[in-house]
Amino acid sequence: MKLLGIETSCDETAIAVVEANGDLESASFELLGSAIHSQIEMHREYGGVYPNLAKREHIKNLPIVLEEALKKASVEMEEIDQIAVTVGPGLEPALWTGITFAKELSEKYNKPLIPTNHMEGHIASVLLANSKLEFPAIALLISGGHTELVVLNGWKDKKIIGQTKDDAVGEAFDKVARMLGLPYPGGPEISRLAEEAREKKMDEFNVKFPRPMLHSKDYDFSFSGLKTSVLYYIKKHGEITPEHRQEIAREFEDAVVEVLVAKSKKAIEEFNPKTFIIGGGVIANKKIKESFEALVREEYPNIKLLIPGKSLTTDNAVMISIAGYLSLLSGEKLELKAQGNLKIN
Repeated sequence: MKLLGIETSCDETAIAVVEANGDLESASFELLGSAIHSQIEMHREYGGVYPNLAKREHIKNLPIVLEEALKKASVEMEEIDQIAVTVGPGLEPALWTGITFAKELSEKYNKPLIPTNHMEGHIASVLLANSKLEFPAIALLISGGHTELVVLNGWKDKKIIGQTKDDAVGEAFDKVARMLGLPYPGGPEISRLAEEAREKKMDEFNVKFPRPMLHSKDYDFSFSGLKTSVLYYIKKHGEITPEHRQEIAREFEDAVVEVLVAKSKKAIEEFNPKTFIIGGGVIANKKIKESFEALVREEYPNIKLLIPGKSLTTDNAVMISIAGYLSLLSGEKLELKAQGNLKIN
């Protein structure tokens, strides 16, 4: 089966064609062609994604990206069997552009539509390189808009056990970056400065920030207080030197990593998974990725750690095609409308 995936939940216009085969236990996927248009440069001057600008750019770019994806896949729309489209979560003006475009294609070419959950796409993205996923599994989803821990006993049995009570981890990175005068997107900039501080073994300023909810009895997260601690620290110290900025970035990143690892470790201990999945754009962070690799290697060598390739960590349509196929097999039915706060169920 050939699936066309459409993703417009935020500031990436993405379309992919994926060949899918098998049932829920043995589903396999082959990427035939993918195209993506990023709006990062346009949103940089706003310090974040500006929804109406994202909507306008999606409308303009969708036909162009579709043509490019089909060309790369060497297929025509008539050969597509199903269309999967992101319906949430995300920015509703942006989501509607993809949904409307998908409806138009569906009507023009008489193709069925599969409304698809963006966060389930981040989990399913690991299947492109791994046809067999052993359950139970735990997924840590870390992105600009979400921080969630999900337990999966199967593709039909998923449950969120923990989530952020305020800022998502990627959002916290971006906000702290703005405090430090760094450009958007802030995550890579924070990571770069933190790495420089580690290489220099700097500890001149003895910067210390809290680890919010580190010892709470649940699996929830909170990064707003950490972000506020950084703000108060900067205000207290006035002008920040480049070296001081590096240490602030390192301590902030260390605090985030410590909380993410501790909560994940707690979940692993309770649910005893066979597979641990990490999805979402923030896993591109070198410190976070290496910390989880070390955790599994040193403490849980019997657990399989699955992290999608770099091109599949950020928002993309490949994962939407894959998640759409799983939804089709599992009988999951979502409403074909923009759902900004859609949850995994």
